[in-house]
Amino acid sequence: MKTVVILQSNYIPWKGYFDLIHDADEFIFLDDVQFTKRDWRTRNKVKAAQGAQWITVPVGSDSDRLICEVEIKEHAWQSKHYKTIVSNYSKCPFFNQYAPLLESFYLKHDWLSLSEFNQSLIKAISNELGIDTAFKDSREYGATGKKEDRLLDLLAKSGGSRYISGPAAKSYIDPGVFESAGVELVWKDYTGYPEYPQRFTPFEHGVSILDLLFNVGPDAPWYIWGWREGGSGSA
Repeated sequence: MKTVVILQSNYIPWKGYFDLIHDADEFIFLDDVQFTKRDWRTRNKVKAAQGAQWITVPVGSDSDRLICEVEIKEHAWQSKHYKTIVSNYSKCPFFNQYAPLLESFYLKHDWLSLSEFNQSLIKAISNELGIDTAFKDSREYGATGKKEDRLLDLLAKSGGSRYISGPAAKSYIDPGVFESAGVELVWKDYTGYPEYPQRFTPFEHGVSILDLLFNVGPDAPWYIWGWREGGSGSA
C-alpha cells in the first residue's frame, strides 16, 4: 500500500508539515492551484524575545495566479529574513550546525519563484531530518479536475492507495468520495507533540521548523514523530 500526501509548498513550515512528509511514501507538492494571500505559502513565525514574529516573503497582492506562477521580483527580503533568524537564534545550541544551509538559501542565490524556493528548502530540511520520502510536483502528473477530483486523479496517477490529510481539510473533503475510489483516507493528528527547550518563553508549538532545529539539533526527529514510537529524546 502506497501512502501519499498532497499539499501546497509552504514557507519554512512548522514541524507538523514535516511530520506529514515523514508519514508518506511520496509527497506531492500541489502548487498548480490558486495562490492565496497572507497564507502559509509566503509567511511563517519565528520565536523572538517579545513573542512569535511573522516573517513574510513579499510577492505582491495579486490573487489571479497559481502558486507556481508567483514570481519573486525583489530580493532584499532574503538578507532581512536571514538577519532576523540570526538575531533570534544565533545563541541557540545548534544554530551553527544549520547556519551554512540557511546562508546558501538566503545569501547566495536570488530566487525568482516562490514555489521553487519553498520546495527546495523543504527538501533540504527534510534531508537534515533524515526523511527519505520521495518528492514530486503535481505538474509532473498533469492532474485534472478540482478539489477531491484533482486529489484522486493525482493519487491514481501516482499509484497511491492511502491518503493522509491535515485536519483542516475536514471542512471541505468528503470521505465518501475517497471510499468510493478505493482510497483509504487518514486524518493527521497534530496533538501530543512534546515541548522542547525553546529559547524564549512561553512555549509555542506553531512556529517554523527552524526553531526546533536550532534548539535541539539532531534530536528534532524525536520531537516530531519519534516520541510516538517509544523511547525518549536525549534533550
